Amino acid sequence: MSNRRRLKRLLRTKLQSAGQQYEEAKKAYSGAKTATLAGLPTDEEGRARIVCRRYAEKRAVSLDAEARPACFDADHQDCRGCMEDIRENRIETW
Repeated sequence: MSNRRRLKRLLRTKLQSAGQQYEEAKKAYSGAKTATLAGLPTDEEGRARIVCRRYAEKRAVSLDAEARPACFDADHQDCRGCMEDIRENRIETW
């Protein structure tokens, strides 16, 4: 394999990795911002620290733009209740 091909492959790999890291950082920042606006405590990665109503366990979860946890299931009553609790600032946190 020529040096030029190796260099192209190395640069492509590094650019893809940088792009993935950027997207992860952007998602973490957005989630932390949403969690802060929702008044929820966050972990070091910017995820909201909530107690899951569905499984009754502590979880660190990313929030989307509407402050829905990543584990949210619209078809499950406990998840819908969790969303109501987040909106009304009565969600259990840790």
